[in-house]
Amino acid sequence: MTKRAEAKYKIDRRMGQNIWGRPKSPVNKREYGPGQHGQRRKGKLSDFGTQLRAKQKLKGYYANISERQFYAIYVEATRMKGDSGENLIGLLERRLDTVVYRSKFVSTMFAARQFINHGHVKVNGKRVNISSYKLKPGDVVEVKDASKQLAIVLEANQLGERDVPDFIEADHGKQTATFIRIPQLADVPFAVQMEPHLIVEFYSR
Repeated sequence: MTKRAEAKYKIDRRMGQNIWGRPKSPVNKREYGPGQHGQRRKGKLSDFGTQLRAKQKLKGYYANISERQFYAIYVEATRMKGDSGENLIGLLERRLDTVVYRSKFVSTMFAARQFINHGHVKVNGKRVNISSYKLKPGDVVEVKDASKQLAIVLEANQLGERDVPDFIEADHGKQTATFIRIPQLADVPFAVQMEPHLIVEFYSR
């Protein structure tokens, strides 16, 4: 396994869960944590520990967003009307890298970020290379013509481990995807349970 993949899957082992639901995850074989002391008995988590773990899990799921970026998204979520936890998920799902991943143009969240940074993606006909770009309902994301036949794109289209959710309308013939609506927590196909309310509690201590 490459260094990058090891670093990525360490999050899985740290959490003790296969957070992306991938068949390659080492958690499927080794359910204990990484490192020298990974097999030690774990004590009961405090409330703070439970909240911190919920935050690290969600941050890790979205390709390990930096703490600064994640906190800025949380602040925006609290300023919006309605439930802050639901708003947080809605904002994360509006990110361009998330939509590229959900549309099955690439196989992982980390690959989505790189794919965008390398200029393979257009939004409403214009090239966008910022993975945190925020989409609005009705926006059309497209793989640029020169990249439509790339092996990573065609392989990702065929992935059987996950489906395109119903808040995105993807056409793999044209390699386009329309972001239909901002989803609720219940609409998002997480492989494990996410608890945004614990993240709101963590930051509002």
